[in-house]
Amino acid sequence: MSPELKKRLPLVVAGLVGLLLIVGGVVWWLNGQRWESTDNAFVQADTTLVSPQLSGRVVEVLVGDNQRVEAGQILVRLDDSDQKAQLAQAEANLQAAVAAVGHVDAQADQEQATIAARAAAVSQAHAQAGLAQAEVDRYGKLAQQGWVSQQRIQTERATAATAAASVQQAQAALVAEQRTAGVLGSTRQQSVAAVEQARAVVDQARIALERTVIRAPVAGVVGARSVRAGQFVTPGAQLLSIVPLSHTYIVANFKETQLAKVRLGQTVEISADAFPGRKIEGRVDSFSPATGAEFALIPVENATGNFTKITQRVPVRIVLSGADRGLVLRPGLSVDVKVDLKSQGGQSFAEAVGTVAPASANNAGTTPDATQGAARP
Repeated sequence: MSPELKKRLPLVVAGLVGLLLIVGGVVWWLNGQRWESTDNAFVQADTTLVSPQLSGRVVEVLVGDNQRVEAGQILVRLDDSDQKAQLAQAEANLQAAVAAVGHVDAQADQEQATIAARAAAVSQAHAQAGLAQAEVDRYGKLAQQGWVSQQRIQTERATAATAAASVQQAQAALVAEQRTAGVLGSTRQQSVAAVEQARAVVDQARIALERTVIRAPVAGVVGARSVRAGQFVTPGAQLLSIVPLSHTYIVANFKETQLAKVRLGQTVEISADAFPGRKIEGRVDSFSPATGAEFALIPVENATGNFTKITQRVPVRIVLSGADRGLVLRPGLSVDVKVDLKSQGGQSFAEAVGTVAPASANNAGTTPDATQGAARP
């Protein structure tokens, strides 16, 4: 190597190193402008806690740990002997109430017949009283002409008075029967109300009997099963959980300074330790309505003199998409996410208020149901 070349060699090497540094810096800068990433991300699911609605002793557990179940599948049976006895008693009371209504109806029918007979008696009494009064008038004219005696006139007048009294008696009997019919009407209303009440008790007893059979509210995989045969359970006690593994999602906690260019629907690259070397595809689904600190059990109170500004993190919901939408991610797994800021997206963080990114044709079915019973993340 010539002396002149030896002198220029350090300059060439320095130039190459500088060029490499410039190229690397440009690549690093461009890469930083394209991606927003965080390792504060976890897989979650709308896990449903299964609890009984009444107290009882467990007679049968029909599912095991980590077992796949479908919505409506029977999970646990409770002792239903008390509920069956209550239902039988309620049905007997309902039959008695219905019979009581029938008895009142029979009495009402009989009373209507009696009222008709009383009304006929009133009409007959009126006719007899009219005839008796006509006889009094006729014999009165004859008495004025001397054709009949005063004794006969007195007899006819007494007969007319008796007929008038019979009219009053028949009318009083008719009014009494009509009042009795009114009382029977009120009694029937009370009996009908008793039937409705007894029917409601029967419905409640049937519901209680149905609740001795505990079914899966959603489809998923059984986890955290604590129920055992022979165990006495109370309302609200957690028996097991159902995890909908087909509807898992990722909650990535981005710093508030990272969200300026993040938009709904943008492509997300996901890495999980459980799947080493695999890049999982996802998309931005929605933004949380508040920072994570707002939902803490003890919210931060900044109305003090000792305030230190801390960069807050906003939960961003990410769902799997593309060929990876059928991939099963277990809730609780930690993942790394990178949002491709150059990919096509919709509303920005500042614009999206209660908005969920619409699923594309390739991503249809990736968005889980909003709520599933008593769910928790």
